[in-house]
This record gives sequence, C-alpha cells and structure tokens, in this order.
Amino acid sequence: MENHTSRSDETALTGRKALIIGCGIVGPATALFLRRAGINATIYEAQSEPADYAGLFLNTAANGVSVLKTLGLEGAVSAQGFPARRMVFANGSLKHLGEVRNGAEGHPGVVIKRGLLTRTIRDEALRQGIPVQFGKKLKEIRIGGAHPVTACFADGTEATGDFLVGCDGIHSRTRQLIFPHAPQPSYTGMLSCGGMPQDATAPPTPGTMQMIFGKQAFFGYLVKPTGEAYWFSNVAWPGEPDREAFRATTSEEWRQRLLALHRDDAPLIAQMIRATTGEIGVYPIYDIPSQPAWHKGPVVLVGDAVHAVSPHAGQGASMALEDAIVLAKCLRDIPDLAQAFARYQALRRGRAEKVVAASRRTGQTKVASTAMARWCRDLLMPVFLGLFANSRSNDWVYSYTVPWDEKVSV
Repeated sequence: MENHTSRSDETALTGRKALIIGCGIVGPATALFLRRAGINATIYEAQSEPADYAGLFLNTAANGVSVLKTLGLEGAVSAQGFPARRMVFANGSLKHLGEVRNGAEGHPGVVIKRGLLTRTIRDEALRQGIPVQFGKKLKEIRIGGAHPVTACFADGTEATGDFLVGCDGIHSRTRQLIFPHAPQPSYTGMLSCGGMPQDATAPPTPGTMQMIFGKQAFFGYLVKPTGEAYWFSNVAWPGEPDREAFRATTSEEWRQRLLALHRDDAPLIAQMIRATTGEIGVYPIYDIPSQPAWHKGPVVLVGDAVHAVSPHAGQGASMALEDAIVLAKCLRDIPDLAQAFARYQALRRGRAEKVVAASRRTGQTKVASTAMARWCRDLLMPVFLGLFANSRSNDWVYSYTVPWDEKVSV
C-alpha cells in the first residue's frame, strides 16, 4: 500500500525529528501532540495496510475523551461511537443487581469500534501532514553514530531521528530491543471474546452498557438506537493459551464453546452469540503490572508497550492517550532529552501501575466458580453497587485531566 502524506497545517517546528513505531491509537496521537510541541514526527507501521477492522470495540473513558478533546477530535469520536453513561449489572437470570456511572459526573465514556477510533486519529495526523509509512516492521535499533537513533526495518530500509517512541503495543518490538530482559506481559487467566451480531433482537440500551454475571462467564453488551449491537464475554482460561492453537480454532468452534458456557444464562445471550455470523474475536488477556524503566537513551515507550492494562476497567486506550499528551509536554518544556523522558516516567508510572492493578482486581471478580460464591455475590453486589453508584471513589481514574497549556517543570 502507498504511504500517505497530506498538506500540513502551519506549525512552528523546531527541527527535532521523532520516529514513531506503531500506527494504532497512540502512535498518531503522540505524533499530533509532538507536532504541537514543535517536533516533526514520522509514523512507521509494521502492517502493510491500516487495520481499520481489527480489534472489535473498546471503551474510551472520560479521561481519554478529555485528551481527544484537546486534539479537537471529541466530536468526531462521539459521533461515531456510543456514549455510555452508566453500567447496569445483573446476574445470569437478569436479576437486577445495581448500576454505576461509566466515567465522571457529566462526562461519560464512549464505546467505539477500535478501527474507527484508530482511523479518526490517523486521518487527523495525515491532514496535518504527518507521514505514515506502512510495511515497516522494526528489526533493529541503533543508538549513536552519525545520528542519535536509527530504526532498521525488515525491508532493508532505515530511518534516522533525534529520538524514537515505541507505540507498538503489548508485545512491543521496541521494548524487546532496548530492554531484552524486561518483565514479559503477564497472562491474567482470562480470555476476552466478542462480536457484533447481524440481527440482534434485544432492545436498544440508550446510554447504557449491560453487564451480566453469568454462571460460567461474564457477558456485556450494548445495542445502539440503530439496532447495531456489540457484545463481549470474559472467560476464565487456566494456563497461558497456545497462540498457534488459538489461530487454528474457527469462529464457529468458539461460538459453540461460548454457547455452552452461557447455556444456563438468560436466552438473550445465546441469541446474540448465534446472531454473530461473522468473526468472533478471541484474545488472551495480558497486562504489564510494572516496568522498571520506560526509556533508554533516545528511546521511550508509551501505552501498552510499557503498562498494558487488561480491559476490565476500560482504560487501555485512555491511559495510552494520557501518555501521549504528557510525553509531548515534557519534550516541549524540558530541553534535555534524558530529563524530559525521566520526568515523563515520573509523572506517569505511579498512576499507570495503580490502574493496571485495579483493572486486574476487577477482572478477578467477574466469574464465581461455585453456587455458594454466586449466591453471596448476588446478595452483596446490590449493597456494594449502591455504595458506589454516586460515589466519587473512582474520580481519580475518570476525572484525571492533562491541561496542554500548563508548563512541566523538572
């Protein structure tokens, strides 16, 4: 596929050049903020073309929407997504257990197809003249010599810059190259399955994510006013899955497994699964609880490459977007590269590790393995959710903002 560039907006640039590895959600966002900071950036993506139909859907929480607002993209994302103001919980028989806000008061999260979010941010990068090159699989990083950093790609080409930003996800090649002995992503013991039914009969769920504690798996869904529906199922899966075996398992085989897991739950779950005649996505859930170092020399990591969050708290994309704006601010305000990277790590690491830990704890509550555990959950959950329904206890997650105009000091 041809590489894309577009006419640039007028911006005063300093002459510094950044190499961005990865063109998912956070790569283009980082490039956009770096441009605001006066730094040229080029994005290099390993895939041969945009993966605009990969990854099903995600929740962009209020703190992530705040970052998108700074980029001027909140309206575009909200228009394509589904503002979800609350989460309503039930057991497998659809007995109501309670509800909580999805986000900060007055600032809901937005559920959106991952590909649409990625494309929206990438298109804005292209509009502002930020080059995106596809088919650039990172092979090696050279530090020093005639240039501060050189990225060597599998196709034999090279790119040079003043620094390199690894935005290449949980199995980051950048992280592997600069920290070969770094902790590996940790398997959480669960799978995330999901799909988009073609003929869901469930009624629309305006502004709401429906969450169901099934007897053997956790199920969540939403139905837009148009009838378009999304669902996911979190399944306990002991032992780290074999990637080859997973790739060899068909969507039909997963469909039957999920129907078996939910056979004792409300019929609407089976209906949604059966109505998903297309692909059923299945992803082992990993996280990175702690990464000792986030940067080395002229190389720095952001997003899932350094603090992957399991999806249970709906914070993966939002935390990565926070990284993008904080890193750019540090580079804008602190001339020394090493000091800028160190300040970025200091500002982000504690919060990231706290969110990763909280998300894993949430995941561990989703599946009750015995009838007694389910009985206790159904008894206590309404009390627990009632306490938190209007609580500000999660404001530390959702109300977090990063003012672009506020200066960063060493």
